[in-house]
Amino acid sequence: MIHSLLLDATTAIAKNDYVSFTFFVGTMAMMAASVFFFFELSNTSKEWRTSVLVSGLITFIAAVHYYYMRGYYADTHESPTFFRYVDWLLTVPLMCVEFYLITKKSGGTSGLLWKMILASVVMLVTGYMGEAGLADATVWGTVSAIAYFYIVYEVWMGSVKKLASNAGPAVAAANSALGWFVLVGWAIYPLGYLIGTADGQWYESFKNIGLDMNIIYNIGDAVNKIGFGLVIYSLSRKAA
Repeated sequence: MIHSLLLDATTAIAKNDYVSFTFFVGTMAMMAASVFFFFELSNTSKEWRTSVLVSGLITFIAAVHYYYMRGYYADTHESPTFFRYVDWLLTVPLMCVEFYLITKKSGGTSGLLWKMILASVVMLVTGYMGEAGLADATVWGTVSAIAYFYIVYEVWMGSVKKLASNAGPAVAAANSALGWFVLVGWAIYPLGYLIGTADGQWYESFKNIGLDMNIIYNIGDAVNKIGFGLVIYSLSRKAA
């Protein structure tokens, strides 16, 4: 059955279709990460089990979406913008939940949790409205950027940073590592937004040098989501 699924997933990929290939690799990588996180739950202390479970949910949700995005791209050769935002609307708030879970013992509150979730939802909904052409790209892109920088501020200088520092060196180090994913790894998303909503010149420039934003998104998504989970997994072993 697994062999049949893999054969079906690769049938439509041409040898030079690097975009479809990265969709396929992204699907397999995030599914493998999900299996790893779920299987490790029984070996994880009760204190950190929810955090590792959320990591597995993030990569599992992404794997399912990537399977469908690969099929959509293979059929249409169009960027699956809608499906990407559906994926992000589910997984990015869960990534924000991880900050609450690792700081809960040192005073993280449900108020902080919902502020982080709300900021991520605002960032994504306004980003989709601008990128899909449903509203003015500059206005909604600015709103999306403000929400993004709010998350960056909380992780690097705000309440999350202070709570993580008070929770001990292991949590502080994990928060710092997650912060780099937010600051650097998540930067591919506003970059993609700028290219996707430009007048076409940026997009054509990228294609002229052999790049496609789907490839950058696919690689970035896998690194960000799996990397997030591995940081949490490592913390669950160090702080156990």
